[in-house]
Amino acid sequence: MTSAVFLGASPEGPVTQRFDKINRHGLIAGATGTGKTVTLKVLAQAYSEAGIPVFVADVKGDLSGLAEAGSPRDFLTHRAQDVGLEDYFFHDSPTVFWDLEGTRGMPPRATVSELGPVLLSRLLGLTDAQEGVLHIAFRLADEEGLLVLDLKDLRALLVHIGNNAQEIRATHGMVSPASVGAIQRRLLALENEGGDRLFGEPSLEVADLARPGPHGQGPIHLLVADKLIATPLLYSTVMLWILSELYEDLPEVGDTDKPVLALFLDEAHLLFSDTPKALVDKITQVTRLIRSKGVGIYFVTQSPRDIPDPILAQLGTRIQHGLRAYTPGERTAIKAVADGFRPNPAFDTGAVVTELATGEALVSTLDDRGAPTVVQRTLIRPPACSLNPVNDRLRARLIASHPDSAHYARFVDRESAYEILTARAEARVADGPEDEDDSPRGKGKGKGKKGRSRVPSSGSSGSRRRGSDSIAETAMKSVVRSVGRSLGREIVRGLLGSIFRSR
Repeated sequence: MTSAVFLGASPEGPVTQRFDKINRHGLIAGATGTGKTVTLKVLAQAYSEAGIPVFVADVKGDLSGLAEAGSPRDFLTHRAQDVGLEDYFFHDSPTVFWDLEGTRGMPPRATVSELGPVLLSRLLGLTDAQEGVLHIAFRLADEEGLLVLDLKDLRALLVHIGNNAQEIRATHGMVSPASVGAIQRRLLALENEGGDRLFGEPSLEVADLARPGPHGQGPIHLLVADKLIATPLLYSTVMLWILSELYEDLPEVGDTDKPVLALFLDEAHLLFSDTPKALVDKITQVTRLIRSKGVGIYFVTQSPRDIPDPILAQLGTRIQHGLRAYTPGERTAIKAVADGFRPNPAFDTGAVVTELATGEALVSTLDDRGAPTVVQRTLIRPPACSLNPVNDRLRARLIASHPDSAHYARFVDRESAYEILTARAEARVADGPEDEDDSPRGKGKGKGKKGRSRVPSSGSSGSRRRGSDSIAETAMKSVVRSVGRSLGREIVRGLLGSIFRSR
């Protein structure tokens, strides 16, 4: 098997990317209509053929064509001849569909505690004071052994905090009723936008993303995001959560012959829009460290200026499609792009980037020593998959045939903070009317279901369920899994801001 991806051809010869440098990350940039999507397809298929799993968000709906073989077209055949691709043939790639709504793919859920207070605060647009209340909520959940899995759990926890603000103030700090109310309103707005579909169990196992595919190929995991992108903050939060889970769960592998996963972050500018500097610093740190986990991250955006400089400096592969120079700001950006490449004496990089035709790109990769190669004006090879989205029938068949389809399709609502706090409050109401009811159902509701026995978790993350696991089995797996992940979770939540029980 070859040790490099064939990207295309330049006047100097073939342009390739070494498999063992894919985890050094990369950038795919260019103006709208210059060929970024086709380049993404070419890379995704090449990685898949080499046995490397891929995760990518389909923000426009056209990446689903990866699941279907392309059909002969004159311009594709001519492109293959121009780049010297002699064995060009059309084929599909093993594709796994994910969809937050659960209608066009398996739902990639997360528990509230897995998301953590920092990402959740960003998603809700909270102030510093309101974020502080969330940190208190997560700390209390850990101290009291309460699982916070979905939004009703978080609401119940906030009601509990509001009704016990005086006691909490003595040990954790001020809890303002106004802040609690503001968070509740933001949660309601998030539900109205469909964001509540993200939370619950079974939550996504990132190990499933790195599993080998059939016949030695790497599966291409496709997140359906054409509707999700309409809520940019939710989309970017989902992608950052997946990034953090990959860093937390995957083992250290160091430098290997090829990575264990390639992650493409399309519309990457949204990850850093209105993002606090402290969180950008954490993302930068994770980007640097996740390389040793065997994960390559590829930022896809219109301009390199969309990516913070500390992250941009870590991107070893640069694929720059055409840019336009109509304004002074755009001309400044072009100079910055040119300065970011190792110069090629054969041409002026700044001039060429404005002349590139659709399907052409300036490409620089890493050589065997890890040094950037001289920039090459490259004609990108044609993809082997369909250029059009797949039809609903093929999509449905691929979803139904996936071995994890039944597992992820079934929503599990087990005992967690909502049920525990409700049972406590109802028990106090039953013991005497003078006790205050801090149930999320409010006062005067009378008796309801009693609390069920529960195995407490050592952290606030939820466990996963497969097949016909009972509630008891699921709870026991949660304990075992929490112990095994405690150190990794402590590290990543230190990076991304969540608070877990002191150990």
